[in-house]
Amino acid sequence: MIPSKFDYIKVSSLNEAIELLDKHGYDAKILSGGHSLIPTMKLRLNSPELLIDISSVPELNSITLEGDEIVIGANCTHHAILSSEIVNAHINLLAQTAKCIGDIQVRNRGTIGGSLAHADPSADYPATVLACDATIVVQGKQGERSIVASEFFQGIFTTAIENDEIITSVRFPKVANGNYQKFYQSASRFAVVGVAVVKEENKVKVGITGVSDTPYRATAVENAYDGTATAASHAVDGIDVMSDHFADVNYRSHLAKVYVKKALEA
Repeated sequence: MIPSKFDYIKVSSLNEAIELLDKHGYDAKILSGGHSLIPTMKLRLNSPELLIDISSVPELNSITLEGDEIVIGANCTHHAILSSEIVNAHINLLAQTAKCIGDIQVRNRGTIGGSLAHADPSADYPATVLACDATIVVQGKQGERSIVASEFFQGIFTTAIENDEIITSVRFPKVANGNYQKFYQSASRFAVVGVAVVKEENKVKVGITGVSDTPYRATAVENAYDGTATAASHAVDGIDVMSDHFADVNYRSHLAKVYVKKALEA
């Protein structure tokens, strides 16, 4: 299908984008890579009157090491993250996750900020953001604020971002020992189940995507972890598991346990 009629403005600064968002409210949408927004516009599930293109805002395109944190600009593509020496040296789990996203074309265009803002329940980054205890930094008319990953995802396609706010960066702590495992949807390569595990001494942090309408920390697995992968049996404890044409509740629950086990073993 063809999208509804819309206006397009390419901005050169974050302040310009925020001013336009504040002025146009719900009638405006932010565009960066476009891999989440454009398909919904073509299906007319989303019909903004104005697209604000932030792809050329320079401060959103960097990957830097700041003390014990890796700061990923919201406009950084999956390929940029996968190829970054900083990411590979200090948080290889994030590079593993980026490598699993889509295909070459998607990885060269899609961005981490766009993926997180869209909050697709089958997206890959949420599991890793949760397992790493990352912080999402947003900025709006009222200034800048930081949202911890555990409070960011609030439901299917729903986040803690206010309407006048833009994701500017994602701050990750250094992670020495992490692993990402994924069961793909065969055509789209979205996650039927995606599992990120971070191990610190004798404890683990586990983030899961694709299983519920909201990505989650598998605290039942974390609490049951005894140094072995048997804790994987608790992967969906207390979780409202999704059912769709890719996997029903029983199959998706089984996959979650299998892929948590694989990530713990890895």
